[in-house]
Formats: sequence, structure tokens, C-alpha cells
Amino acid sequence: MKYEIRYKPAFATVFLTLNPGDRLTAEAGAMASMAAQLSMITEFSGGLIPGLLKKFLGGESLFVNVFTNETQQPLDLVLTQSTVGDVGLIELQGNEICFQPGAYIAHTPGVHMGVQWAGFSSWFAGEGLFKLRLSGRGLVFFGAYGGLSQRRVNGDFTVDTGHLVAYEPGIQMNIRLASGLVGSVTSGEGLVNRLTGQGNIYLQSRSTDGLVRFLRSKLR
Repeated sequence: MKYEIRYKPAFATVFLTLNPGDRLTAEAGAMASMAAQLSMITEFSGGLIPGLLKKFLGGESLFVNVFTNETQQPLDLVLTQSTVGDVGLIELQGNEICFQPGAYIAHTPGVHMGVQWAGFSSWFAGEGLFKLRLSGRGLVFFGAYGGLSQRRVNGDFTVDTGHLVAYEPGIQMNIRLASGLVGSVTSGEGLVNRLTGQGNIYLQSRSTDGLVRFLRSKLR
């Protein structure tokens, strides 16, 4: 399989070429275009029970699409995301990564989809009780609203709830007020995500919640 991420960073799109026998699993609705000869089937996301947990308690799609090249020639596939922003790539080598709702785009064979308990604080922040967890060996494509950056956490680190895209399972999340009740309201920060532990995190430069608040103010 060959791949290239074009139009970075604002309108990043994944262009893939699936060789004979190649297979790729993608989020429902991620396909922008594909060769007519490609085979596409729809499955539950990680199985029935994990799919239901991700759908109703994690804010993810219930289904994924599996693209397979069953011909004897290379075939093209183009994937995109619903938000305007960058697309990143993680190569799993036996490790795991958790995604915030809507960040996952696609993965190659050898990667397994599952769920991880996120806690009631995540649910109160509107981010679901469970997070999508991918593990194994293979490539994972994911997207962001705005630009993407990677940071290594070693101890404590505070992030606005709308800017965290992905994190390693060694990171624990604790949603809390930014600076007490009055300070959180007057500062405009509201809830923040205090991360503790060790591992890599991925951040997006824009927040969809911030976009919603901006648009709402213009419609009044």
C-alpha cells in the first residue's frame, strides 16, 4: 500500500493506492472517492458490543467501512475528514493510542479497535464515557481541526478540553474547572483537562466548541 497526505495543513486529504490483496478500514463517511473496482463492506466498529459502546457512550460512529483490492491491479482510494484541518499518521508497534470523538480516520490490518473507560469527568465534559482505543501493529490515520502538534507529557499538563486529539493509555485525564467557579466563568476558559502520567499526546490548534460559540454569537 502506498499513501500520501496532501493539502496540509488546512485541508489535509489522504491519497492511497491499494495493491492487489491490500485492505484498509476507515471511519464511516471518510471516503471521498475510490476506484470503482474496489470492494467495500460495512462492519460494526470493533465488533457489536464495542461498536455500541463507542456509538452511545463515546460519540463515535457505529460502523466502519472495509476497503479491499480484490483485483490484479493497483486501485486508488481517497479519504478525508469532516473538519477543516490537518491529518496525522501514527505507526503502532505493539503499543496503544486513544482518540477523542471524531479524530479517527482509518487503519491498516494488524491494528485492533476497542474502547477504554474515560471516566465520568469525561462524560460531564461532553466527551463520552469511553474512548476509541487502537492497538497492535500498523498505520493509523487521524485528523484534527486546525494544525496538529505532538507533546511528551511527564507528570502534569493542562489542556483545554477541546484541543486534545489523542493520547497514550498511560495518560490519565481529570476534567476540572480552570480556576475556581468565578475565575472559570470570567476567564472564558470553563473546563480544562488536567493530564497526569507519562506518554505522548496530540493537540489540535483549534476547538470545534470555540467555533460553535463564535457562530452562535453571530446568529443572535
